[in-house]
This record gives sequence, structure tokens and C-alpha cells, in this order.
Amino acid sequence: MTALLTEVQTAEKMVKIAREQVDAFNKGDWELVRAAHTSESRLNELATERKVEGPEQIVELYKGWKQAFPDAAGTVTSAFASGDTAVLEVTWKGTHTGPLMTAEGTIPASGKRQETPAAIFYAFEGEKIKESRHYFDSLTLLKQLGVQAK
Repeated sequence: MTALLTEVQTAEKMVKIAREQVDAFNKGDWELVRAAHTSESRLNELATERKVEGPEQIVELYKGWKQAFPDAAGTVTSAFASGDTAVLEVTWKGTHTGPLMTAEGTIPASGKRQETPAAIFYAFEGEKIKESRHYFDSLTLLKQLGVQAK
């Protein structure tokens, strides 16, 4: 019974930390983002094919999204944790009022609103995030911004 209780408490703690990352992004609280990651943490943003390492690079990637979508906010619609991993389903909403940097170049502000569903997997080392994988449909996002696929 005690082991099960510990597992539940650990799962709840991981979900809480993961949710706090979305809240920190929403508020632009970069210190909270940094503090939740190990020094060797990695972020793999699969839709953009960007892979960054370390809390500073993760914060810079997030700041880039906030530059393109200053009002960007994520809403967690479901959460789950097991083992050393927490998973969030998130809906990202925001208005594209700044330049969006992509591998193919910069997309100028369109003034359009977007709503993009996503899933984020956070792997933990103790109470810190050691790796995250962010999945979202970039085609859906780009279509909402009025960008034509090449």
C-alpha cells in the first residue's frame, strides 16, 4: 500500500511540475522554466524539427514563440503520469503579431488567431525535467496563419 501511495504522490508531483511549465510559459516566467529543468535537459520540438539542450536554450526557444504570439497561452486539457514521465494534452491559442522564426525563414506577423492542439511528454530525473518532447501539427498552425505549404 505504501509503495502505491508513493507512486501516486510521485505521479501527482510530476503532473504538477509539468502543468507549472505551461503556466510559466503563459506568464513569461522564464526563471520558473529554468528552475524546473536539469542542467543537461533537452527539448525536442518535433513539428519544427528543433532540438535544444540546456535550460537557457529551452527558454530562448519559448521566448521565440512569445515574440511571434505575445498573447500565446496553453490550456491543459488532460494530464497523466507513469514511471518517470508526465504527459499533458494542451491547446495553444494566440495571435500572430510578431515575426515567427522557422527553419525555412521568418514568417511576418499575420494578425491572425490560431488554436493548435498539442501533446507534451516530460521525462523526469527526480523532481526536475530532463527531457521533453512537444508534438503539434505545424500544418494546422500554418494554415491558420494563412501560410501556403511549399
